[in-house]
Amino acid sequence: VQLQASGGGLVQAGGSLRLSCAASGLTFSNYVMGWFRQAPGKEREFVSAVSWNGGSVYYEDSVKGRFTISRDNAKNTVYLQMDSLKPEDSAVYYCAADSSWVLQPTPSRYEYWGQGTQVTVSS
Repeated sequence: VQLQASGGGLVQAGGSLRLSCAASGLTFSNYVMGWFRQAPGKEREFVSAVSWNGGSVYYEDSVKGRFTISRDNAKNTVYLQMDSLKPEDSAVYYCAADSSWVLQPTPSRYEYWGQGTQVTVSS
């Protein structure tokens, strides 16, 4: 199984980025997909998750109304549209896959992880 995250970069506060995570080696539509982030010196934290068909989504409170998660099962890809970015959103962002069919924020419940993509928001 491989999860390849991309789309990170340097952006000014108030700007936008769109992260992508391409999956291979698994039946993509059988998995909940999640996004997590980890800033230096901090624990990995949940950002968002999406159900197998995109019908249910779950966001961490600080990103509600600014971030949008979606997926395209035909392309085996999950996306995270990030708008109105803030400096505190700066982190390495990881995608992850969970076969439990439950939207959950606990990193240890996710079985597969991508390599991460750096997002830096300047003030």
